[in-house]
Amino acid sequence: MDRISKENYYLDIAETVLERATCLRRVYGAIIVKNDEIISTGYNGAPRGRANCVDMGYCSREAMKVPRGERYELCRSVHAEANAIISASRRDMVGGTIYLVGRDARTGELLSDATSCPMCRRMVINSGLSRVVIRRTKTEFDVVDVQEWVAEDDLLSPVNIIPPDPDLP
Repeated sequence: MDRISKENYYLDIAETVLERATCLRRVYGAIIVKNDEIISTGYNGAPRGRANCVDMGYCSREAMKVPRGERYELCRSVHAEANAIISASRRDMVGGTIYLVGRDARTGELLSDATSCPMCRRMVINSGLSRVVIRRTKTEFDVVDVQEWVAEDDLLSPVNIIPPDPDLP
């Protein structure tokens, strides 16, 4: 009998967690694991006590015609990674791994381009997690060393992202 890899085992669990997500666009599930123990889980949905998009019947970002990948602050949902981090103690997460799976809410297809948004990346960095494992297909995944995200941010200095004003000396 062939056993699945640990990564796919934990990704399968994260995929089950996403079944609780309430987004109408994309559903995500995340689990945080350290020393082969699940520390916490999270899925994307509105903050406790607030209406979820599935309950309202519409996505507020779609209603405002916000393109995918932009203006996350307008989203009603707390992201899966954020919910998993909120539910755990930092001392339990330091050095751990977060597993992330995304599906298209309409088709149910796996998102081969799933990743953490910039806000969630900052939370992952601050939580002390060391790796992010992201499902691409049922058996394939990418492993991100969180230090890559730290270094990436250092490349975003104002000199690199703000074009020079030709009218200034």
